[in-house]
Amino acid sequence: MTSTTDATGQVVRTRSIYRGDPGMWSWVLHRITGVTLFFFLFVHVLDTALVRVSPEAYDAVIETYKNPVVGALEIGLLAAVIYHAFNGVRVILIDFWSKGPKYQRLMFWIVMAISVAIMIPASGRIVYLMFGS
Repeated sequence: MTSTTDATGQVVRTRSIYRGDPGMWSWVLHRITGVTLFFFLFVHVLDTALVRVSPEAYDAVIETYKNPVVGALEIGLLAAVIYHAFNGVRVILIDFWSKGPKYQRLMFWIVMAISVAIMIPASGRIVYLMFGS
């Protein structure tokens, strides 16, 4: 919170510049998912490159990925990819569509709804592959 002093010398509390608007949260989530995807791709390239160095070491690393914790991380990765992709389209529409800024809040909720709608069956599939087969 920020505060100011009025003419009587009393401290007056004012609201923070960050008001929790959906536009702010979409910006924050977009940055978090982007950084998450960057680090995933970095690790993915490293462990895939391991196959050229030592196929046995590569197999050992891949074997460590076959557990429920990594399955939960895969669900989180899927959520990051889906949200980042659809919010990226939303950002493009805001930038290049003349009515984009007017509908940016509605588009945020549409992105969230589409993301959840895709995540439900996709998460079910990941859980099925982890435990069902």
